[in-house]
Amino acid sequence: MASVDPEALASSPVQESRPEQSALTRRLKTAAGFVRVHVKKHVGVGTVCAVAYFDPGNWGVDLEAGSKFGYRLLFVILLAGIFAVFLQVLGSRLGCVTGLDLAAHCRLLLYKRTKRPRLMRWLTLYPLYVISEVAIIATDLAELLGSAIALCLLFPKLELWHGVLITAFDVVILLALKDPLGAKPVRPFELLIAALVLAVLICLLIVIASVEINWGTAFKGFIPSKYVIQNGALYTSVGILGATVMPHSLFLGSALATQDRVSPPKPTLSTDSLEDIESITPRSQRPFTLRSLYNKSRQWIVASFRAPPPNASSSNAKSHADHENHSLPFIKAHLYHGTADIIGSLLGFAVLINSLILVLASAVFFYGSGRDATGNKDPAGLFDAYDLIRDLVGKPAATLFAIALLAAGQSSSIIATVAGQAVSEGFLRWRVSAVVRRLLTRLIAVVPSMIVAVSLGRDGVDDLLVASQVVLSVCLPFISLPLLYLTSSKAIMSIREPVLPSEPAAATDADGGFRVVDFSNGIIAKVFGTLVWLVVVIANVYVLVTL
Repeated sequence: MASVDPEALASSPVQESRPEQSALTRRLKTAAGFVRVHVKKHVGVGTVCAVAYFDPGNWGVDLEAGSKFGYRLLFVILLAGIFAVFLQVLGSRLGCVTGLDLAAHCRLLLYKRTKRPRLMRWLTLYPLYVISEVAIIATDLAELLGSAIALCLLFPKLELWHGVLITAFDVVILLALKDPLGAKPVRPFELLIAALVLAVLICLLIVIASVEINWGTAFKGFIPSKYVIQNGALYTSVGILGATVMPHSLFLGSALATQDRVSPPKPTLSTDSLEDIESITPRSQRPFTLRSLYNKSRQWIVASFRAPPPNASSSNAKSHADHENHSLPFIKAHLYHGTADIIGSLLGFAVLINSLILVLASAVFFYGSGRDATGNKDPAGLFDAYDLIRDLVGKPAATLFAIALLAAGQSSSIIATVAGQAVSEGFLRWRVSAVVRRLLTRLIAVVPSMIVAVSLGRDGVDDLLVASQVVLSVCLPFISLPLLYLTSSKAIMSIREPVLPSEPAAATDADGGFRVVDFSNGIIAKVFGTLVWLVVVIANVYVLVTL
């Protein structure tokens, strides 16, 4: 047998690749561990915020765009999604760095402004609060109508006003949720929203798979085209923009970004709290009686109507000078994870779902049998889409379409309620339970919905749905302007950290012993943010003039 040279074997490519493979394995394990920590700790805020961007109002606008103009407005959905990602990331950065949400920052910014603070509050702070509440009511109106329509589609014997009335009492869902705005994230709340989001996506994918689509032509719709201006699609494009970028999601995203998602929760025990005492008692030793069940149920219901403690992003300060931002370790542990979560969720869920709705409307109405005998394309509503999908594809696909609409409406409705809590506490330091907040908002939204549903029927509901999106579009510039200003301010978005002895003296500021770490917007973000705001303002002016 031929002898083997040990030196040649040691210098062979196989031997040399082993250290490289070992380093690659370590990098892969490190990356896998990073992803695992991200999914376990940080995924949640992005999914919750993404719900606002495919609510029933978006469904109505996307169906109209696809039925009238085919795939050509897909690039508008993508552009609106990019705008939404940018603004939502700014809201997340504001909450993570400062520990306060957007509503609380507006109060600190305008509460003691100028030498006449009371006049300034009545001219700026309180009108801005009213605009924010109007945006939330308009959002809840769209969710109410979307859920009511979905119920009527699933149960044809129901009248439209029946669906509105039934949906008005979905407040009981919130009884099972804890306070999502607390210092720590409520994972059941986030898992519930994630399940509803996945239900919407899966149902739409199944429906899309049942429809014949020219995907080559569809993907060309993501390329910008002069078609928008030449064929009268500008108004619909503005509607897509107004329906996509949701004001209430900016408040909610900034509030959830203040939560500590890394450190373990601190155990609390109160001797006069029956729930705390029972929580440390082994389940096998707890006697089960009808009386204990009654007491637990009663305490649970009473606690649901009781105002919870101040949320993590609340503050008693009256100016930014009285408030202290988060520490640098907290920011490093949350900021980039939160940014990745929002970008991935909005692009992976919101933009994708809106695109699927438009593609579905295009394939069925514009390119399929949905156009009338004369070849004209009439704008399709939610009822029209369901009827045509049922006739062309089948009852199961139409049922999935209705289930997806119901899931979108219910998830968006819960999100709007939580955002309303953040707005009322941030602006006015008015803290109420989610159930009470839900009742107040829902009662205001029910009145116009019932009037339109009873008097005008389906056509009136479609018009009211579009009108709610116009209201949201008008509110957006007033809410996004403070966000751009706050995140561009070095005084607000900076933190002071002690300088370690090993660090050079040049790292200290004028006070000595501290360094200033600036998280405010750079020049590129400032320019892009200004352009986004101008586009939104011009779009609103165009809509109002056209109307």
